[in-house]
Amino acid sequence: MPTENDLFGAVDALLEQVAQDDLPGPAERKRLREAAGLSQEQIAKALKTRREAVGNWESGKTEPRPPKRAAYARLLEGLAARFPASESQALPEPAVRETFTSAPAAPETFTSASAQAAPVPPAPAAVQAPARAEGSTTRPSSASRRPSAKRTAKNPAKKATAAAAADPRFENGPLAVVDVDTDGRVVAYCVGGLVLDVPAKSIPTLVEWTLREARLGQPKLSGPGKDADPLLVLTEAALERYGLPVALTQEERLAGRIPEGHKVIKQLGRADWKLTKRGFGPWARIYRPATGSERACVQLCIPSWHALDSRHWGEAGQLPPAELARILGVYASRVMTPRGSTAVTGLELMTALHPPTRASQPDADGRRHPEHNPGSLGKDPVDCAPCEAPDGHPLLKDLPRFHVRGPAEKLFEEAYDWARPLTDAECMHRHLVGLDVNMAFAAGANGLVVGLGAPTHVKQPLFDPKLPGSWLVDLSHVDLSRVRVGKEWVELDGALLPSPFTPKGERPEGPAWYATPTVAYAQELGYEVRPIEAWVRYDNGRYLDGWYNRLRDAYLATMADLGVHADLAPADFLAAMDGWRQRDPQLAIVVDAIKATVKGGLGKLRERPRGEGWRPGEPWRALSRPTWRPDIRAAVISRTRINFHRKIVKHAAFTGQYPVAILSDCVVYATDGTGPLDFLPYRDGKPLPGGFKLGINPGLVKHEGTQTVLWGEEVRERFSAPELNLARYIKDGTVTDVDSGE
Repeated sequence: MPTENDLFGAVDALLEQVAQDDLPGPAERKRLREAAGLSQEQIAKALKTRREAVGNWESGKTEPRPPKRAAYARLLEGLAARFPASESQALPEPAVRETFTSAPAAPETFTSASAQAAPVPPAPAAVQAPARAEGSTTRPSSASRRPSAKRTAKNPAKKATAAAAADPRFENGPLAVVDVDTDGRVVAYCVGGLVLDVPAKSIPTLVEWTLREARLGQPKLSGPGKDADPLLVLTEAALERYGLPVALTQEERLAGRIPEGHKVIKQLGRADWKLTKRGFGPWARIYRPATGSERACVQLCIPSWHALDSRHWGEAGQLPPAELARILGVYASRVMTPRGSTAVTGLELMTALHPPTRASQPDADGRRHPEHNPGSLGKDPVDCAPCEAPDGHPLLKDLPRFHVRGPAEKLFEEAYDWARPLTDAECMHRHLVGLDVNMAFAAGANGLVVGLGAPTHVKQPLFDPKLPGSWLVDLSHVDLSRVRVGKEWVELDGALLPSPFTPKGERPEGPAWYATPTVAYAQELGYEVRPIEAWVRYDNGRYLDGWYNRLRDAYLATMADLGVHADLAPADFLAAMDGWRQRDPQLAIVVDAIKATVKGGLGKLRERPRGEGWRPGEPWRALSRPTWRPDIRAAVISRTRINFHRKIVKHAAFTGQYPVAILSDCVVYATDGTGPLDFLPYRDGKPLPGGFKLGINPGLVKHEGTQTVLWGEEVRERFSAPELNLARYIKDGTVTDVDSGE
């Protein structure tokens, strides 16, 4: 005979079953909680669950499971009796209740028609942070979490985003952050607030699940290119669950990987998975050899192994999984799925936009074969010119051991690091105001013609400003006291201007190697140039245009989401830039990562040896890449420096004001005012043509910082350095170690 407890248990089970269909809609749940003055944390504590779970119930992402569902239904029933909805609050219920609904998108404030950027997923602070989908092991349909086709069509420039939304293979986004929830279950936080249950018990099965079920990845950025592999970010809890160390030892950090004999690597080997040559490190790639056009590859990112460099990603590696997924998701949708550090990703973006090969036309048998993709760097590396080779390059192995190459032997195109003492008149001013050029090196790459193939050596060439290359020419005769600006010759105080031909601003003393933009600028200033010899590249093109456009659009769209738009008036722009980082610190991290992608990608074009037992005169690993192109890096830096100098000259010719310090993309002027509008020559809101213009677009300038002239003179006196570069410290006035340049 059943006992009384058995009968009560059966009745309770029936009541729970009835409660399955006895919940009000998500909007009503939220209304009832707010009407009672309860927080999500209070309800979560009462129901022994997480706040994120309550947030998901109220947004409709997930539904509560027994036994919590019955308790939640009882709570809502009691609240409904005490706080009935008025007619104005009554909301119609949907005809079919959706288990998942899309999170509200942030308002699209970016208005540039060229922006290839995705809408920003809402910050977890504004929209409840996602949690494991309780009781759900199925995926939502793409329609429930992606913008509608009609909405996407309103911005035709977002082709990459539209392709991702329309591709069912990648309906859950480019990446996921894998974590272990409070119930001990493995979950994957995806872009847009989606959370998936992960059934995998080991790294090999996690890789299998990712490729077969997770629907993660990103469509290719170019026709002949390849789809981006899915990226999994493993939290510390996930590392422990899958038998990986939470942190690397000092020896493992130096090696950049865990030992080959680690049990997880053995598991992968038994499952026929392979690792790339860099092994199982912070950015591990796990793959099986491709069969036909099908790729089987998953990339892992491990923040606790320092995969996300704090110099570029800030505190992203310490953020909760949902917030980290948001940051990386915005970056992936607007730039590309990270392939490693921001520098590696910047270089990979060049290749993704200009793949080295494409499919040929069908042959007699109807087969297609790989062929060179016009406009790319090809699939084979090319040697640089001897003058372009950095010290230790194999081309220089016959030089004497301690030989130091001078300007006539070595191309040295670098960013500005120049400063001078203030004049007596400048010392009478009150302030030093710094201007910073937005995305200066990206702007330098825009429209730049660079070499695509190997260089050709030419003796006594006629200079051609349209032909990329390196030129040995004497520019010591160029006198900045009298230069041509446009069609007119102007008189300037050349002693107060840096030379445009050297990074330190010193006037050249004889023949030296220069990239094409530098020599072309000497002609522009009105002086004759007669090269002695040159290494030129007849195979050339605007290889970096697509790279620049994508990074520019990513930067502008993210800044627009932070309230800084491209069409603001100067005063409004300065106001919008005041405190922009605090509006959404997570998106501010994305901005920093985009900037680092520009500089790092260009730096990778001349990557130096990284240990590995390298000796001078021997090749190093980077030389085997087609994208090891120091000539392209030199051309971009040359053009960036020349663009900067051109603005300085036009400003000086019009206003009589000269810079006192320049560091890379920052310039400092002495003025009585405290901001840029106090000395920039705006007329009726219009800037000096060809001069400095306030704005967020690459190549325009923003306010870097203001300090007093007394501060500058005191700093220089304290360190006994009359030409100390004040541009390095103008932002906040903090001077640390002068010798190290920090």
